[in-house]
Amino acid sequence: MAVQSSPPAPDEPTDTKGLLFAVSAYLLWGAFPFYFAFIKAAAPVEIIGHRVVWSFLFCLAGVLIWREVPQLRQTLRDRRLFAGLALAGALVSVNWLIYVWGVLNDHVVDAALGYFINPLITVSLAIVVLGERLRPVQKIALGIGALAVLVIAVGYGQVPWVALALAGTFATYGLVKKRVGGRVTPLVGLTVETTLLSPVALGYLIWLQSVGQGTFLNHGTGHTLALAAAGAVTAIPLLLFAAASSRIPLSMMGLIQYLTPVLQFAFGVWINHEVMPTPRWIGFGLVWVALVLLTVDSLRASRPRDVLSDPDTMN
Repeated sequence: MAVQSSPPAPDEPTDTKGLLFAVSAYLLWGAFPFYFAFIKAAAPVEIIGHRVVWSFLFCLAGVLIWREVPQLRQTLRDRRLFAGLALAGALVSVNWLIYVWGVLNDHVVDAALGYFINPLITVSLAIVVLGERLRPVQKIALGIGALAVLVIAVGYGQVPWVALALAGTFATYGLVKKRVGGRVTPLVGLTVETTLLSPVALGYLIWLQSVGQGTFLNHGTGHTLALAAAGAVTAIPLLLFAAASSRIPLSMMGLIQYLTPVLQFAFGVWINHEVMPTPRWIGFGLVWVALVLLTVDSLRASRPRDVLSDPDTMN
């Protein structure tokens, strides 16, 4: 969710609790492959259906508990804001679907690559959509990132479409949220996004169960509870991020966010044993070089004020 908060000044001591919140959020996002592997008996579309419905219920409960109902009503009445959140909800749902499909079909490394190159796609959108001008180092980083994708595509024999689709949908989601998300709290924003998708998701899940293809009640108590936990699994990292962003410099958040794709990469290579031929290693190496350049340049440019693009999501 877009969180436009006032970060502490760079010379202020780091808030230990804020740092813990941030690390916890990105560790949880990084552990998503374990969760989806646990519920792999369900098809990707069924998992997304449960994720939407249970996220809506979880967020609605949060809105009631934290007394954000007035803002929810105001958001639902604002047609422009409502339309923006509707688009954001559609984009994040597609992103979730691609990610879950990737994890369940041994493309965890490609998913990690997608979140590594996401900052590069975000910068590209800033040029194309917002008409921003790049600094020299940013141009170099983008060039290296494009070369990395080319190396992987040629050397591996196929375009890393999972990575590109994840990065593209997530970056576009961030762009939409940047324009509308600052006007609502993370909890209200996600509630609206899931509200719009819940009727379709619920209808699909009911149909799936009626024709005997649903797994919700057919694979044991553990599987049922795990699917029902999808709401908490989705919302808790987001709430931790929101709490962290108000306590520590956003430039620090930008560095910590790489914990997620690093963990996903480790899962794919060392636990899922996905193939990593030499061209793929070279491609990843180029991406990491590009990210180092982009990060150092961003830190230098953000010294007067910290700026971080929306990370919601991360799954």
